[in-house]
Amino acid sequence: MSKYRGFLNTQSGSLLLFVILRIYSSTFRISLQNEQGWLDYLEGGGKIILLSWHQQFFPFAFFFKKYRRFSPSLMISQSKDGELIARIATKIGWRTARGSSSKGGLKALDEMKANLNKFSMAGHIADGPRGPIGVVKKGVIHLAHDCGALIVPVYAKAENSWFCNSWDKFMIPKPFSKITVTFDNFFEIPAESDAKDLDLYRSALERQMKPHLL
Repeated sequence: MSKYRGFLNTQSGSLLLFVILRIYSSTFRISLQNEQGWLDYLEGGGKIILLSWHQQFFPFAFFFKKYRRFSPSLMISQSKDGELIARIATKIGWRTARGSSSKGGLKALDEMKANLNKFSMAGHIADGPRGPIGVVKKGVIHLAHDCGALIVPVYAKAENSWFCNSWDKFMIPKPFSKITVTFDNFFEIPAESDAKDLDLYRSALERQMKPHLL
């Protein structure tokens, strides 16, 4: 297994995996719900952060290539698995900032802020690379507050799927599954919010998103 992991972390290996996953994802039949509102806001000069649970990001990962014209940024951990994910994300069209709550998080968050202020769009994983599941990490709250961005939670539900035996019960849709991608209502954090307010908003966002875990 370590031999294969080592190969995948090479340029050739990551390219091969990218092609396999792109072909696999192309079989999905994706239906979008409530996309136009946040897209109009973004195209009108606003800033947007699309926020997903770790469990559900795979079904729409390659579909999000349609937004590459906005040069969106994404925070990815500094782990070996994170390196592989970063290579694939870059091929899809994401600007990657390397770090997480356990390592390099502050530097990566600063990079995310700079990219969001310049390009107006970012993606984020609510419960981070290691969980626990269903707990919104505070980084996205600070990112939205400091950049004046609106958070748009996004959920994916597959008609047929497998769930991994992992901390997040990671969802892998079966080939040719119908997938519904739903963009939730805007979540706004007022500019005048202080540290106590930010924690309350984090809890409120978690309550809004948690019922959509599978």
